[in-house]
Amino acid sequence: MHAFTEKDIRASFVNASLRERNSLIVPDLRDIEWDKLDYFGWRDPKQPLAGFLVVAVDDAPVGILLRQTEQRTRTRAQCSWCEDVTLPNEVVMFSAKRAGKAGRNGDTVGTLLCENFECSVNVRRPVPPAYLGFDVKAARDRRIAALREHAVGFARDIRDSA
Repeated sequence: MHAFTEKDIRASFVNASLRERNSLIVPDLRDIEWDKLDYFGWRDPKQPLAGFLVVAVDDAPVGILLRQTEQRTRTRAQCSWCEDVTLPNEVVMFSAKRAGKAGRNGDTVGTLLCENFECSVNVRRPVPPAYLGFDVKAARDRRIAALREHAVGFARDIRDSA
């Protein structure tokens, strides 16, 4: 993922009002390792149930405002994006309004995601070899590609529903 500026990020949100875009707190971007991210996600400490994602779709940023459900899942959930079965973090349900008229009419999409958007780290962890001759690097590369597909697919679904 290539680096985006704060201005790029604010302008990229497809399912947020102008007021929401202007009031969101974008984290310090100077220390972000963009080359190790498949999407950029963060939480706002002032809005504990809000989450923010920026996904590069056709080299353009697509920002998505998410809302975490207040109720936790009863059993340990698996992240729909990184699909990591040995998660070192919590997974929560997020919903996002669709862009445009569909979102204004209340149409939303839900997904299970790592609570603090750790998916890019999770897919880059080496997996234990499943059998003799197992290609760990190829498995890692497949996991990274799958995460990118999930993120881009979700962003397109939100953006193109208008």
